[in-house]
Amino acid sequence: MATGASKTRKKAWPAVLLVVAALLLLFFVIRLLDRSPRTDDAYVYADTIDVVPEVNGRIVELAVRDNQAVEQGDLLFRIDPRPYEDALARGKASLVALDRQIELTQRTVNAQQYNAQSVRAAVERSRAAANQASDTLHRMEPLLSHGYVSAEDVDRARTAQRATEAELSAAQLQAQQAAAAVSGVDALVAQRAVIMAEIAIAELHLEYATVRAPFDGRVVSLKTSTGQFASTLKPVFTLIDTRHWYVVANFRETELKGVRAGTPATVYLMSDTGQRFHGVVDSIGYGIASDEAGLALPGGLPHIERTLNWVHVSQRFPVKILVGNPNPELFRVGTSAVAVLRPGRGNHGEGH
Repeated sequence: MATGASKTRKKAWPAVLLVVAALLLLFFVIRLLDRSPRTDDAYVYADTIDVVPEVNGRIVELAVRDNQAVEQGDLLFRIDPRPYEDALARGKASLVALDRQIELTQRTVNAQQYNAQSVRAAVERSRAAANQASDTLHRMEPLLSHGYVSAEDVDRARTAQRATEAELSAAQLQAQQAAAAVSGVDALVAQRAVIMAEIAIAELHLEYATVRAPFDGRVVSLKTSTGQFASTLKPVFTLIDTRHWYVVANFRETELKGVRAGTPATVYLMSDTGQRFHGVVDSIGYGIASDEAGLALPGGLPHIERTLNWVHVSQRFPVKILVGNPNPELFRVGTSAVAVLRPGRGNHGEGH
């Protein structure tokens, strides 16, 4: 009997060791997960813009195709420039005509100014003659009583004095008329400024007729062709900014302790699990939409559903990871990914 019990205990030892090893392995995995949070609730993200023409017109040249990679400055499409070229030519022609008009008007103004100056000189001559006639009359009147001059001489002096006064009044009136006749080119100069502004707008519209890539990217959602009428504020296609690729990973709030901007991370994509990519945390979400009653957050926040609704589970927040060495052939917006954070290892952005 003792021999049978001994054999039973010997058979039980492997099972005990296996349980202990499993517990140790479980403890190690839990410790590892605590130190390096991991999630497969992640996807690839990149900034995008809608390529929208700023002028109306028919597309006469479409230089890209759907899903094509482009570089900054590459031609995307060109809108028929003829209406804007005509507007520019019309504005420049109006400017030339107005400059000629200003030149001719300035000549007329100069002539008017010369005439006004001449009339003012005539006024001064008339004033001098009137003063001389008045002085002559004042000298002759006292001499009449002494018989040194005749009454006829005094009458002629009075007549001359009244005539020169009348000539002075007429010259002054002509001077006022000449001064009033002097015009200017101020209104034409103001009109010239308006035409210059119209020319600047026409040049801008002509420049807008040619649309180029604002950055390195990839064309997506292209559903048009040459001949389509393009309208302002209506997107022609979307351009993905391929200069920076991100992985947005949803981590439980209990896993975010010690995670901040600059925390190192490793990601890989489900499309090729054999390639690893290194990155750093760019930012951590500070708000999510919630379906719980009594909590109303502003619209536009990311919505992340909880996996279990009948028990209280940790909420998840999006962590935006900037990938440092993305493979352009693999990274596509929305691709499923796995992210592993390594808090406490080189948090370069700790002060942010």
